[in-house]
Amino acid sequence: MKKQLCGVAVVAWLGLAWGLESGTPATLARERTCFQTGQAWSPQGNLGSDVAIVYGIDPGLPARIGTWRDHGYRIHVMTGVAWGEYQDYLYGRFDGINHEDEAQTDRNGNKIGHGGDVYYMCPGTNYGKFLCVGVQRALDAGAEAIYLEEPEFWDRAGYSAGFKREWQSYYHEPWQAPDSSVDARYRASKLKYFLYRRALQQVFDYIQAYNLTTGRQVHCYVPTHSLLNYAQWCIVSPESSLAQLKGCDGYIAQVWTGTSREPNRYRGEVRSRTFETAFLEYGAMQNMVRATGRSVWFLNDPIEDNPRHDWSDYQANWESTLTASLFQPDIAKYEVAPWPERIFGGRYPHGAPDSRTIPPAYATELQTVFHALNDMQQTQVAWDGGTAGIGVLVSDSLMFQRGQPTPSDPWLGNVYGLAMPLVKHGLPVTPVQLENLTVAHYLDGFHVLLLSYDGQKPLSPEVHAPLAAWVKAGGVLVVCDRDADPYLQVQEWWNSNGNHFATPREHLFARLGLDNSVAADRFLRVGRGGLIWMRSRPAELTTSASGADQVVAATKLAAQSAGLPWRESNYLFLRRGPYVIAAGLDESIAGDARRLTGRFINLFDAQLPVLKEVVINPGSRWFLRDLDLKSTDASPLLAASGQILPAETTPDRVRFTVMGVGGTTGVILLSAPRAPQSVTLGGEALSTFDYSVTEHLLWIHFKNDVVKREFVVQY
Repeated sequence: MKKQLCGVAVVAWLGLAWGLESGTPATLARERTCFQTGQAWSPQGNLGSDVAIVYGIDPGLPARIGTWRDHGYRIHVMTGVAWGEYQDYLYGRFDGINHEDEAQTDRNGNKIGHGGDVYYMCPGTNYGKFLCVGVQRALDAGAEAIYLEEPEFWDRAGYSAGFKREWQSYYHEPWQAPDSSVDARYRASKLKYFLYRRALQQVFDYIQAYNLTTGRQVHCYVPTHSLLNYAQWCIVSPESSLAQLKGCDGYIAQVWTGTSREPNRYRGEVRSRTFETAFLEYGAMQNMVRATGRSVWFLNDPIEDNPRHDWSDYQANWESTLTASLFQPDIAKYEVAPWPERIFGGRYPHGAPDSRTIPPAYATELQTVFHALNDMQQTQVAWDGGTAGIGVLVSDSLMFQRGQPTPSDPWLGNVYGLAMPLVKHGLPVTPVQLENLTVAHYLDGFHVLLLSYDGQKPLSPEVHAPLAAWVKAGGVLVVCDRDADPYLQVQEWWNSNGNHFATPREHLFARLGLDNSVAADRFLRVGRGGLIWMRSRPAELTTSASGADQVVAATKLAAQSAGLPWRESNYLFLRRGPYVIAAGLDESIAGDARRLTGRFINLFDAQLPVLKEVVINPGSRWFLRDLDLKSTDASPLLAASGQILPAETTPDRVRFTVMGVGGTTGVILLSAPRAPQSVTLGGEALSTFDYSVTEHLLWIHFKNDVVKREFVVQY
């Protein structure tokens, strides 16, 4: 995660869990949630998770790890791969070679970093070896997994002596200034993309060799922003290519308020659309690993890196991003609270006269949601809303065209111009990774795909064969392109080495048996599927309402041609077992708001009230537990704000232990056959509980503590 768009991603997994298997505490059996911290154990960081990810590979790491292990946490370790307190490498104390010229440098000779001598690096071949030394410290301390976060090369960099050497080695020709031509810009980006992939492979290889020697199974993950965010923030990163590296087990999807509030343009208006942007960011990360055998964890952040916002802003945006993350039912692992100490101990807005610590109700709400996130692995999943099975193809090369001399649209309209109109019409559209088309079964479930090579290019011709095969087998491809992107002129595979295509689109059309005579905006049958060619630039379609309408109309025609029933809605709605996730959409279609009737618990409300009716109004976000749908978990626990571990459940008594963040208020909601005779916590009677005779529900309110205490409900 960035600090002012350039900081450290902080990750953590929180597992507040009622055991789901024969009463076994989930903290001993699973890795479902976690948190990341650079500090030793503290009451404010005591989230009771499955895993504590301890940050840093400095000499103090083993001692920090010890404090968390002593409190029962599984230990993972994270460090930055692009920058950190790596002065030993910088000044030659590691290998006797001064590496200051490997600091990322802009065209004016300024090193890019975080102040002082902490710089983003242009990783030379010894840089990976240096990281391995610190990683060994983590391995020696017993880390079960290593996270190498944010392999980032700024678009404005590429002028250091180190980068010039790498250019000569990679291209076998003298360096060219990245801003000197579109070809130089594109080639510089490809080199940046390669360099961090190389550095990561060095560390992955080292850890795999360690595993072979020791018989251990230390896993490797890369915490990274979404492709959409990196492209808009003008950063180059290896992204999807990492899934092909030996030893890479997956990613952490670093999506949070700071990335998702980044403005985009829709129907001519530039503004933040946090929920919709997060929905597409999480979708991009899930589709980066789907069918690859890798896994991804979804990050949520109850605040964000910018400390100038107030708590109401943080809470509203967290609820939006959290809701967006739950709309990916294939994902059930979450990073819930990066830097928990800054959440439960910080004062915001920083420097303001009215700054304050976290409101008690928000602290309770957070822990309630953290607890529920342990239960997201559900087999019964059902969508309700707009037509599903539609995707927008994206390539890692989105990051290659963001700088001078001819940057592509600053609002990333070449993606949002195609995706945002569909999301706003209630269609659960998702970004689809172009580089993964060669993976077997990757396009299973998709019936309509939208594609533009404006703002991005296919990295190889190999992706066109499976795409053409998908069309001929029944898929419908909507191509939105008028061949006007200046980057079509770069020296690349479609116009070199025997290929003489003016654009990569022409190569694709040739695989489909088509040429440039295809009529615009009409469905053309190709095999059992077909193609629609919108001869527009996607970014141009973001400037007006009519442009958005054109995208919806073309997609509707494609869906109907693919045999999909067309449906639009002003909301997104998903059931995951007993949980309901819903979001009302503004800037959407006209119509009455969706209404739910029944009995629901609102997990975004610290009091956990029973709602008999829920109205999904525009802008509303809902994370509900449906009391009329039974969970696969037979325990009476319905919701809780803390780590809850079962001990005993009989017709006459419920007994369990509880622990949470020190100094916060907890709440537990139980299904109860009758009013209890007594409720005790740590041997002391509690009077702060409420029983509903009509609902057969018991609410218990208490003060959380870092010490595990026994709750006993006696009937």
